Amino acid sequence: MKRPTDVPGLSAPPLEIVGDRSPHNSATLPTRAAGGDEPAVGATPGRGDRAAAEPPPHESGLQTELRERTADLQWLKAEYDNYRKRVRRDRLAVREIAVANVLGRLLPVLDALSEATELGEVTGGFERVAQALEAELATLGLESFGTAGDPFDPVVHEAVSYTSSDQVEYPTCTEILRLGYRVGDHLLRPAEVAVAEPQAGSSPGSKERPVTR
Repeated sequence: MKRPTDVPGLSAPPLEIVGDRSPHNSATLPTRAAGGDEPAVGATPGRGDRAAAEPPPHESGLQTELRERTADLQWLKAEYDNYRKRVRRDRLAVREIAVANVLGRLLPVLDALSEATELGEVTGGFERVAQALEAELATLGLESFGTAGDPFDPVVHEAVSYTSSDQVEYPTCTEILRLGYRVGDHLLRPAEVAVAEPQAGSSPGSKERPVTR
């Protein structure tokens, strides 16, 4: 049916009835990208996103203090370990000095036993006593040294006589007149020895002089 256009009193045809069409708003709302993890381009991050990106100030301060306290504990542990080592080393040194002082007073007794043994006077029960004494002194760290043929060392040998010989290539102990004794690194007494030196002008040879301690 046609709509009349010539109705009296109307200067213009009536408005057409528009269907369910509505005007579109030009502003766009922020939307979230697929997956829901990141906001879409143009979206403004919310307050929760900023809080997750930046740690609280008090948390950063706690981490710094934790590192400082950890470094202090490590330094304290190292100092304590060094202290224990020093105490142990000093304790052993004091023990060696005390033992050396006691054993040093027994050296004349050992010299008398050595002389009696050479004369064949240490026999029977006396011999067993002498052996037991030497064994006990050895457990305390007492060590004798000095053997004919050893290279002469002025640190541990005391030369009583010197002779020249073409049978040696360097100063050599040819006779032990009295044994030397030591406890650990402590020298109780040097060995008294007779020393033979190479003759003047003789070739020392290619053999190097050994060093003993």
